[in-house]
Amino acid sequence: MNLAVLRHHHIAVPLKFDIPYRRSFRKKRGTAPPCLLSIPRFRKRWPREPKEDTRVQDQGNVDLQDQPRRHYRGFAIAVGFMMFLLGVTALAGWLLQVEIVISLVPGFPSMAFNTAFCFVLSGVGLAASTLAARRFRVTATITAGLAAAIAAARLVEIVTIGRTFHNVDVLITHFLVPPDFIAKIGGGMGPNTALVFLIANLSLLLSLHVEKKSQVVQELTSYVVITLGMIALAGYVTDAEQGYRWGPYAAMALHTAIGIVIFGSGLLARSWWMQPTNRAQIPLWIPAAVCFTGILVDLYTPLGVANGILYVPLVLTALWFGNRNAPLFFAFACTVLLMLGFFAVRHDEAAFWQEIANRTITAATLWLIALLVFYFMRNNYNLESERVRFGALVRGTPDAVVVIDERGMIKNFNPAAESMFGYSLQETIGRNIKMLMPEPYHSEHDGYLGHYRQTGEERIIGKTRMVSGRRKNGIVFPIDVSISAVVTGHTKTFVGIVRDISERVRQEERMKTTLSQLEAYTAELERSNHDLDEFAYIASHDLKEPLRGLHNHSRFLLEDYEDKLDQDGVRRLNRLVRLSQRMEKLVNDLLYFSRLGRQQLAVKRTDIGLIVKDVVATMELLLEERHAKVIIDGRLPEVVCDAPRLTEVFRNLITNAIKYNDKPAPLVSIGYLDRFVGQDGTVARNVFFVKDNGKGIPQEFHEDIFRIFKRLEKSQDSDDGTGAGLTFVRKIIARHNGDIWLESEVGTGTTFYFTLGKRREGQNAAA
Repeated sequence: MNLAVLRHHHIAVPLKFDIPYRRSFRKKRGTAPPCLLSIPRFRKRWPREPKEDTRVQDQGNVDLQDQPRRHYRGFAIAVGFMMFLLGVTALAGWLLQVEIVISLVPGFPSMAFNTAFCFVLSGVGLAASTLAARRFRVTATITAGLAAAIAAARLVEIVTIGRTFHNVDVLITHFLVPPDFIAKIGGGMGPNTALVFLIANLSLLLSLHVEKKSQVVQELTSYVVITLGMIALAGYVTDAEQGYRWGPYAAMALHTAIGIVIFGSGLLARSWWMQPTNRAQIPLWIPAAVCFTGILVDLYTPLGVANGILYVPLVLTALWFGNRNAPLFFAFACTVLLMLGFFAVRHDEAAFWQEIANRTITAATLWLIALLVFYFMRNNYNLESERVRFGALVRGTPDAVVVIDERGMIKNFNPAAESMFGYSLQETIGRNIKMLMPEPYHSEHDGYLGHYRQTGEERIIGKTRMVSGRRKNGIVFPIDVSISAVVTGHTKTFVGIVRDISERVRQEERMKTTLSQLEAYTAELERSNHDLDEFAYIASHDLKEPLRGLHNHSRFLLEDYEDKLDQDGVRRLNRLVRLSQRMEKLVNDLLYFSRLGRQQLAVKRTDIGLIVKDVVATMELLLEERHAKVIIDGRLPEVVCDAPRLTEVFRNLITNAIKYNDKPAPLVSIGYLDRFVGQDGTVARNVFFVKDNGKGIPQEFHEDIFRIFKRLEKSQDSDDGTGAGLTFVRKIIARHNGDIWLESEVGTGTTFYFTLGKRREGQNAAA
């Protein structure tokens, strides 16, 4: 894909087309894709392209870049019109029987009727092929195809039948022109003329319907067409009949040769117009003049030495062409000219082999020069492509890129740098980089550069430093700068990649503030834990001592004065004993809950089945009293956990399942699920469950039952518990990084599910 580069303040902007877009444009318009900003008459119909930075890509440069393409297109249309006029004039000469119009010069070969007709068709096809409407595309296809068919039929006739038959020429002519005038003029379309119309119109058809390499084919074809026309013209100038007459066949007329040269120039201009960038930066007449001069000199220097020198500039003109294959095309055209120049003249037998050797050496030299130019253009194209890609990368990077020379003068300033510092490109180019620095960097920078030039010591090159930058409005902000040195010849350039770290600095400040707050919270938590430990000590000793005194004195009163008190007094003393006992249990549970969240877990691999069996064994008396049964549903796995704490979990869940069961034969089922899907669609893995057939728990109490000292069934005379069991269960499971939930149906039963997080064996949880 060709690239057009707009240069503005040392920045290259690539203008190129996406391949899918180019193909869609050709299908719709029937022409080659334009460059990014091309012919105004079509601009409104194109898809809107991304908007470039107006500081880098201005309209004036775009117009200058697009102007040659409009000239090529206009030239191709003008050539088509001239060919049409030439053909129409010759046809009029045939129809009106004006011999001077047909032969141009008395005694010269005449333009055949079919040749004039092919000029009309080819001219219409060439002009129509440059227009975008579909009807013009169809017209160009029909006219070019018809001209190619007529030329092909004539060549087949020459090859198969011979020179004395002109059936193709007289097929149309005898219907419009009297036979005696046809016999008087004679001749017909020459093989060189037929060959030109065939290859030229085929290349035109190829460019209309095939995208890949069609421009290259048409460009090469145009060189061949111009060459054949110039050979015929040179034959007329030098009176060398071999130049315009191939063998014993009909000759190419003088105005036919002129028309063919014009036709080839139009094809060449059209091939350059089809390209999205400048294909040539020299006038069209320069290579044409070189070819014409070369063939003239060739005819006058039979040894073929002087013409070889003239063809060298023709190959060198390829340096001004955008096509990298242009030197090879020119070398091929020059080789054809050398061969045709050799066969266009008669040779002395003595100098025959000497001339062959000279022309062979000349051709080899031309191809050697063409290869050197080809590789030079290829390397230059690769370097230019890399420069364009690097420029696009620099412009597109989100980091600011600033390029300076050894004196500290800014040479490049990408859009990200403009956005970061607030300066435009024009405001920075050629100014000292110090303008972007606050003190003390502003004053120290020149000294550092001077020290670097004298000693070569690199203090910051190749390193990333955190410094400060200064915006146009005077605001100083933190930046990260990474500087690298690029050496090209004797010139050293410094490339700085700058990143605005203002947000990162703000985040770091916020993090420091958060850390200081966290340290304060940690200290407060440590103090609170210390106070809690003191409270636990007080509660375990000082608070329980009065409770024991109340309990003991109540028992003493009952033992000593039970027979002296009435029934109501005894009942009140018994209640006082039970309340003191319950109060002690509440204090013990509260202390245990406090320690439960701060003590470490001694985890190890444990068989859950053994834990459940031990719990059931210790509850044998309760199971017998309630006629209850505990079953293990399947095999329980081994997990890494704190065995005593997990024993407490199962004891509490089994005890609650039996105590709050209204069935005559309570049944508790314990099991394990690899994958659990809840009633609400939630999915969990590695889930334990404890299921009973008891009363069930209403939905609105599913969260309340885990609150400490919360009991759904309260009995004033009951001393069965404090209501903290499920609170302990949730706390223990949470310490294992697990979760607990339940599903219940009133009157049917309840199922508690819980999971245990993964821990490594021997890993302890901090308090």
